[in-house]
Amino acid sequence: MNNPEDTNNSKPEGEEAQPGMAAIDGVAAAALHSVLQRVHQAAERSGRGSQRIRVVAVSKTKPVSLIRQVYDAGHRCFGENYVQEIVEKAPQLPDDIEWHFIGNLQSNKVKPLITGVLNVAVVESVDDQKIANLLDRVVGSIGRKPLKVFVQVNTSGEESKSGVEPSGCVELAKHVSLSCPNLEFSGLMTIGMLDYSSTPENFKALANCRTEVCKALGIPEEQCELSMGMSADFEQAIEMGSTNVRIGSVIFGPREYPNKK
Repeated sequence: MNNPEDTNNSKPEGEEAQPGMAAIDGVAAAALHSVLQRVHQAAERSGRGSQRIRVVAVSKTKPVSLIRQVYDAGHRCFGENYVQEIVEKAPQLPDDIEWHFIGNLQSNKVKPLITGVLNVAVVESVDDQKIANLLDRVVGSIGRKPLKVFVQVNTSGEESKSGVEPSGCVELAKHVSLSCPNLEFSGLMTIGMLDYSSTPENFKALANCRTEVCKALGIPEEQCELSMGMSADFEQAIEMGSTNVRIGSVIFGPREYPNKK
């Protein structure tokens, strides 16, 4: 599964900032190639094949034309943080794209997301039973195949971050698995510390959560993905077991927030 995000100074949840390759004006495809090479090298260092690491190209604030450039380079997995953006962009792009929603999902945005983006493949940010129940209900109502979801875990303890506390991840994962027939519990997601100085602890905490969740559900750890790592720390995340990295600015260039001063 070669194909999960990040940003600049103003970075809403789900992503982060990374100086470096500015992927603009035709450079996005080359930037993607470089990222995939780095993923391959990090996977080798971790004793895994790079085909076991999914790269979600996070296209938040970026135009459809730039997404299309990365698509034309062979990439099929893209991520968005905002429902309004993904609902606007998805219909303008090929339907074989595997969309990941990685931002905070509000109750009133569940139906627009699921009914507006029929090829949304994964919602990575389920952080309470209410959102899980709403997703389950809406997915069931339109008759699509079960939706894969990740439980978002707040491993840093920062109040600004969404996510269930590590102590609550087993209960929420069990709820999704046992009480939401239209959802498929597929993994855990976390967002590291903004300065990346504590990400090893964040990554270890998520791996520990996976051990507890898999034991409680009676499933092998290979069936529970770890979505961790963004532009500044994805190589370290892969070396620590990530299966899903969310890379934005290193592929697409710095984020642009035209409505923010």
